[in-house]
Amino acid sequence: MKFINYLESISGISVFPMISLLVFFAFFMLLFVRVYYLNKNTISEISNLPLDGEEGSLSNNLNSNN
Repeated sequence: MKFINYLESISGISVFPMISLLVFFAFFMLLFVRVYYLNKNTISEISNLPLDGEEGSLSNNLNSNN
């Protein structure tokens, strides 16, 4: 017996693909909203991190903020 036959025998199984689609959509919409409302200074700081040239500069910035 194939796996699909087991799935067809479960009642209410058709709801799970719709739930997973909604969770996927909600996650990426929340991610989009969070990125859209980020502070422009934070975006500038994050974009310049690879160009800093200092090893551990991110950990130094995090420790100095505490």
